[in-house]
Order: sequence, then structure tokens, then C-alpha cells
Amino acid sequence: MYVTTEIMFPSRLIPTLRKACGPEWEHLVDKVTPLEETHPESLAFSLLMIRLNGCMECETDSFRAMRGCDTCALQTVRRCRSKERDLLKAYKVALKDVEAYLESPANTQKSKAA
Repeated sequence: MYVTTEIMFPSRLIPTLRKACGPEWEHLVDKVTPLEETHPESLAFSLLMIRLNGCMECETDSFRAMRGCDTCALQTVRRCRSKERDLLKAYKVALKDVEAYLESPANTQKSKAA
């Protein structure tokens, strides 16, 4: 059996997390799922999961990586189930971080040059 392992949490896995928590989480997943992966809210969701899952420290030969990103992400969100509001707050922080990055002068000049 082979699993697909990404280096960072991919937005294509967002729908698989729908039932991992409560109704507010489901609403967030439903809202973000149809968006393009480059949309700020989709990027924020991926950033949230990268932070929660510890993707930056994950090694491709680690047990977590060998199980796959979908399993890792699902387990991480289920561990936070009792703290649904904390997950939603963390998403809002990630969204603010993405928006701040997209509005930063260095990023704005890059988009004008393109």
C-alpha cells in the first residue's frame, strides 16, 4: 500500500476534514472547499493545518509522513475536537497572517511586475 505524502498540507485534502469536528468547523470546511487553492481563505486553512500538523518539521521518512497527510491532518483535528473554538480562532489568525503577507509592500510590487 502506498500513500500520497505531500511536503505541506495540500488544499485538496480540506474536504476530508469536514466531519472531524463540530458544526462550526463543518461550516468553515464547506465555505473553504469550493475556493481556488490560491484564494486567501484557502491559503489560510492550509496554513492553519501546516501549523497544527507541524508540517515544517515533518520528514518524508517519518512515521507521520508514511501514514500520509490526510491521516495526520484528520488525527490532529480530532485531537482538538473539544476545542473547536480554538481551531476557529487559529484559522482567523492564519487568515490575518495571509492577508498581511498578500498586502505587504514586497508582495504587492511582485504582483505589479507580473
